[in-house]
Amino acid sequence: MDKDLAEALDEGGCDLETLRNIIQGRCIPADQRAKVWKISLNVAGKVGSLGSWDGSLDLPEQTFIQEDCQRLIDRLSMPDEEKEQLLSDIESVITFYCKSRNVTYTQSLGWTDLLKPLVPLRMSRNDLYNCFYAIMNKYIPRDFVPRGRPFHLFRLLLQYHEPELCSFLDTKKITPDSYAISWGASLFAGCCTGDVAQLMWDVYLQQADPFLIFFLMLVILVNAKEIALSQEGECKEELIRSLENVPCNLETEDVEDLYSLALYYHARTPASFRKDNQNLFGSNLLGLRDDEMDLSQALCLPVSVSEILQANQPQGDGVRFFVVDCRPAEQYNAGHLSTAFHLDSDLMLQNPAEFALSVKSLLEAQKQSIESGSVASGEHLCFMGSGREEEDMYMNMVLAHFLQKNKEYVSIARGGFMALQQHLVDINVDGPENGYGHWIVSTSGSRGSISSSADGESPNGSGDGRGVKSLVNKMTFALKSKSVNVKEKVISFIENTSAPVERMTFHLPWPEKVNLDWHVSSSDRVGKPYRGVKPVFSIGDEEEYDTDEIDSSSMSDDDRKEMVNIQTWLNKPDIKHHFPCNEVKETGHMFPSHLMVTASHMYCLREIPSRKGFAYIQSRQALTSMVKITSKKKHPELITFKFGNSNVSPVEILAVERYLIPNAGDATKAIKQQIMKVLDALES
Repeated sequence: MDKDLAEALDEGGCDLETLRNIIQGRCIPADQRAKVWKISLNVAGKVGSLGSWDGSLDLPEQTFIQEDCQRLIDRLSMPDEEKEQLLSDIESVITFYCKSRNVTYTQSLGWTDLLKPLVPLRMSRNDLYNCFYAIMNKYIPRDFVPRGRPFHLFRLLLQYHEPELCSFLDTKKITPDSYAISWGASLFAGCCTGDVAQLMWDVYLQQADPFLIFFLMLVILVNAKEIALSQEGECKEELIRSLENVPCNLETEDVEDLYSLALYYHARTPASFRKDNQNLFGSNLLGLRDDEMDLSQALCLPVSVSEILQANQPQGDGVRFFVVDCRPAEQYNAGHLSTAFHLDSDLMLQNPAEFALSVKSLLEAQKQSIESGSVASGEHLCFMGSGREEEDMYMNMVLAHFLQKNKEYVSIARGGFMALQQHLVDINVDGPENGYGHWIVSTSGSRGSISSSADGESPNGSGDGRGVKSLVNKMTFALKSKSVNVKEKVISFIENTSAPVERMTFHLPWPEKVNLDWHVSSSDRVGKPYRGVKPVFSIGDEEEYDTDEIDSSSMSDDDRKEMVNIQTWLNKPDIKHHFPCNEVKETGHMFPSHLMVTASHMYCLREIPSRKGFAYIQSRQALTSMVKITSKKKHPELITFKFGNSNVSPVEILAVERYLIPNAGDATKAIKQQIMKVLDALES
């Protein structure tokens, strides 16, 4: 490995993926660590902005910076002349960072601890600053200060996996920021030996996952659970000191197990934990959105309704949810998620005995559903309310009941059933009759907001009793009965039901058509419109709900079943842009995919769940056939591409493709620019 690594580094042009393939989790030779870290941080060969600085060390807090830098240097074993130069480098790095980022330095920031693993590598001042800046920007969570958002998020993660330990610390009024602030602020460099810290960073920087810090912190804390619980009689301050010093006991032999456990917990955590908190990392100049949820007030970990829908699909992997609908019976009967178990939260106060029986049946039903492989099965309990605060008061009491019982894997559907309805509206742009029935069913015979057949009747009124009641409908009816056989009925329904529910019609007020499209004008590019066509394509601020759209699954001119290696495609010289995304079908199903743009075409590669790193070519569309790109104001990441013939009037739509694309604005901009290049080339 050492020889292969040295050759790859000496040749130049080595990237992170190449390093991973060579190193494969093994120790990095000390003499190669600086090069490997710079590549991992994507700063190799970069000049950076430090070179343009005048070098003035004149901040009001400069004395504190000098003192902290001196303390760091004093702990190093090296010749005095090297120490003098290194002291100047470290002070310059911190000072310039404060000036360029407009940050007031305080000794509690722990920046010298963060520099500890970097200093022994003897980098140039420019490289030292670039590495420090990259780590701060990518790996240190924003607002990582006492009572900051990252600590509220970490507490929810701890509660999700270790509710007993979380409850114990809550009782002691010990918050994560009181013991873990030095862990995350220095990526454990401030509380571990130098050898352990460097070995941890070797793996951390290759993983390139900023959220890994939360799971490493979780493993450290869970490892100290027995010690913490045994010190119940100790004072709060003593217990905090014990927890704070837990990482100090780590040895180099522990690092591999530490990361294995971190990845174990990561795989058992809802993806919403990461997706909903992306803004914790990145530029410190970015603020939280106005609509950001106050995590300090969250009862438990919130999960997006889109993840709930995607996770419990037959082909879904990762976390699976057992959804518990806590709305009143009449709301549940009017319409509910097809895989949701009903637990009327009003019973908790109105009829405690029946509530206790329902909870017992729920947990038994969950267990049996997992064993039988039901579509409603899942280890992870997710509670769903209406989404209206005043109505969800009882649901919150039910949530608290489960948390007090130290039930692990407890979450709440963010926004409740209202958010679920809105999400289905957003992803089914052709109308609810084509998409809702896959997800929403009704158990009532009324024809209010939801239309369905009466209990036991078929949609055509023949009364043959087939198909209209889902697994969870059956469970609900069983729970409604006062029979002593309630639990047995529920379990038998789950054991005998593993197929998805049949589709039903869902009627809701449908959004009015909105056309806020702006078109590419002649000033957007040089020359006349191609072939006399006015707008080549348009980008809309609001999704249009066309009734004549065509599913692109029947329109691709490429063989969909061609299997390709994703990394091989990424390395192809003609790939100009790559955008990881989710392909969204009209049914609401989403598939992890990759959009790749060449000089003339846009490809969709759909990942193959059973073969990691491989994908099917799902579609291949000529850029010149793209006639419209639209998005939604409320969900700008949901992008619709329409392809067709713009030489006829009206424009003939031949294919429609929809994708959920992170940073969708960058993607649509890049695609637009590439289309312009194609058109200009055709004209010339």
